[in-house]
Amino acid sequence: MPQPRYPLELRRRAVRMVAEVRPEYDSEWSAMKAVAFELGIGTTRTLRKWVRQDQIDSGARPAATAAESAELERLRKENAELKRANENLRTVSTFLAAALDRQTLRPAP
Repeated sequence: MPQPRYPLELRRRAVRMVAEVRPEYDSEWSAMKAVAFELGIGTTRTLRKWVRQDQIDSGARPAATAAESAELERLRKENAELKRANENLRTVSTFLAAALDRQTLRPAP
């Protein structure tokens, strides 16, 4: 898995700063824009995404948390793997059943 462009500590600091300076600005976007510029974060949208995810993780905004999303992704991969395994087992059992049928149809020597 590739490393994120921005360290986790910078992300956390930026989210905290937005919460701290929000009352000084007319909108949350303005606060995010100022913090993004101050910390050298590429775009305000990047910081907005971090803030929204933090709000979701803390329960302030309804949606799946990062942990729930990761668990769901893990379960989807596991489900896909199990489906592939079941399909392989079906194919093998069909092949073996056909082989057994061919053996039982042969006349005994």
